[in-house]
Amino acid sequence: MDPSARILLESSYEALENAGIPKESLQQSNTGCYVGCFTDDWKHLLTMDPEHAPMHSGTGTGFSLLAGRISHYYGMEGPSMTIDTACSSSLVALHLACQSLRCGESEMALVCGVNMILAPNVALWYSSLRMLSPDGVSRSFAQNARGYGRGEGVATVILKRLEDAIRDGDTIRAVIKGTGVNQDGV
Repeated sequence: MDPSARILLESSYEALENAGIPKESLQQSNTGCYVGCFTDDWKHLLTMDPEHAPMHSGTGTGFSLLAGRISHYYGMEGPSMTIDTACSSSLVALHLACQSLRCGESEMALVCGVNMILAPNVALWYSSLRMLSPDGVSRSFAQNARGYGRGEGVATVILKRLEDAIRDGDTIRAVIKGTGVNQDGV
């Protein structure tokens, strides 16, 4: 199994536990799962020698399966998708989850983001294009910006419509006033 899938399962479990939502309550629920993921390093590593790849490489390495794995594990029946829009993947996943809640497609949503640097391929490609900051620091919109610094991370947030969270007596840590998606023209 892709390490991204393992860490997403852990992160989603911790988020549910922190919210006081028993995992059993998700069985057959109209809960959506939206995962933002950028790279598929694990797949690159396993396919370097296809003759010796583990038997389940075909089903265990596609990051397109990340959201489906989480939905299946909890028995959720809402929308389930993995989004790859490069660096904005997690924010686009959040936007789509908010839209799903607004239109009534989902009653609740798990929004996850993951990026794991497991292979050198992407760093080598970006380096040759001079996309990476020489000191590993991102300086967005600064005059001395010279590329961006890659990083790893994982996060899961649980979303509900505000009136539903109040009705259910949930702890509310933040309210999302609005989201949007566009293209920056590059």
